[in-house]
Amino acid sequence: MTASLIEESIDIDATPAQVWSVISDLQRMGEWSPQCKKMIIRGGTVGLGTKTININRRGPLVWPTTSKVVRFTPNQEIAFRVAENRTVWSYTITPNGSGVTVTERRELNGTTTKVSSVLVDKVMGGTESFEAELKLGMAETLGKIKRAAESKLDRV
Repeated sequence: MTASLIEESIDIDATPAQVWSVISDLQRMGEWSPQCKKMIIRGGTVGLGTKTININRRGPLVWPTTSKVVRFTPNQEIAFRVAENRTVWSYTITPNGSGVTVTERRELNGTTTKVSSVLVDKVMGGTESFEAELKLGMAETLGKIKRAAESKLDRV
């Protein structure tokens, strides 16, 4: 059974605006994520309702997905729903006194699509191992976002 929530968090020594400039630039997702290698933004500027085409990779497997930004609050949260599996991926920025905590989540409200379930089960090694890999990937993604945000010299 697919988990309804997978999440990982990291503390970052940066302002919300500085972290937002990194996570809201969806075209750079391929730099952060070990699985989503490219996000192609359709229609220009990223905002509520923006649609993307995503190229994902796991070993020799490559597959496209599409998504739509469903939550967009500058300096706080961005979330996008993946059409092919009904999951919502989000990044939330929470001030923590000395910087921010960024939480990445994959949420599923209900069930995933039949095609996604079959592919995860038959091609990607099953739900448990695939979701464990997603959680590790979140930690890797957040670590890269942290390094990018903390290395910016022009603190916002």
